[in-house]
Amino acid sequence: MEVTKKKLKKAVDKNIISLQQADALYEFLIVQPESVPRFTFTHVLYYLGGLIAIGAMTLFMNLGWESFGGAGIFFISLLYAGIGLKLSNSFSSKHLIIPAGICATFVVCLTPLAIYGLQQYIGVWPDETVYKDYHRYIKWHWLYMELGTLAVGTFVAWKYKYPFLIMPIAVTLWYMTMDVTAMISGGDVTWELRKLVSLYSGLLMIVLGFLIDIRLYKKADYAFWIYIFGVIAFWGGLSFQSSDSELSKFIYFCINLLMIGVGVLLVRRVFVVFGALGCCGYLGYLASDVFKDSLLFPIALTAIGFTIIYLGVLWQKHEKAITQKSRSFLPLSIKELLDAKS
Repeated sequence: MEVTKKKLKKAVDKNIISLQQADALYEFLIVQPESVPRFTFTHVLYYLGGLIAIGAMTLFMNLGWESFGGAGIFFISLLYAGIGLKLSNSFSSKHLIIPAGICATFVVCLTPLAIYGLQQYIGVWPDETVYKDYHRYIKWHWLYMELGTLAVGTFVAWKYKYPFLIMPIAVTLWYMTMDVTAMISGGDVTWELRKLVSLYSGLLMIVLGFLIDIRLYKKADYAFWIYIFGVIAFWGGLSFQSSDSELSKFIYFCINLLMIGVGVLLVRRVFVVFGALGCCGYLGYLASDVFKDSLLFPIALTAIGFTIIYLGVLWQKHEKAITQKSRSFLPLSIKELLDAKS
């Protein structure tokens, strides 16, 4: 929970602490190094600068760099990585955890570029594709870059233990599932196959994120980025499935409702956001296709909406008793995770 002057003033008004204590506590807290991202101007600057630097060496890499040749690309990547590690260690020594984590992540994001340059340098690059295509096309030979990124990312995450380091690992896992599919299918990746791979790989990433959450929630939020890309892959693969069956469309709606429930339970907004998008999509389909000429559909939908609001009122009234009863049946590790997030 974010501590603000307004909240401390309310505590003063209720005689919980004195005005002098509130001022002293606020002054103490604002000078403490923050390890959890907040929506503040300082943190926006941290991430804006970091993402620009990372994007420059990944998504926005242009063909001009090809003029350096494989050796040039490889050694420049090593130079940039050295600068990133130097900055990360410098920020860490000053207890600036967030910029330290961003700089360490920058180093991991350089890995595929360095491997690409090395492969070009030693003459084992298999075709005419260039690094710029890495983030655009599915190719089996990206696997060397992805395996290297996973190895470097895992080592750096183990050494520095910054949660933001999980971001490039999650992205690489997402890329890797598609490229492995291309290798297995001999390069003939159909749209239907892509959707299925996205669906099941996303589901596996969600499970992985949950297991990480259970084991490491006391230390830091290492599961955040795994959940993000897992949900995107799963929901995208699910939403693009084609079906003429009303039952399958209703099941899709139920799965999105379940995602909202899981998101609330785990306090993960990404599940709620994508689940809500899926539910709205299904209701929009009902309104425009199934009940487009029905006068009662908007009325029924309004009644359902108010019923849900009333269920929310009942839930708020009995939440503590329901939560305690339901969690008593869960394994201890899951119960502790949910209690920590309550």
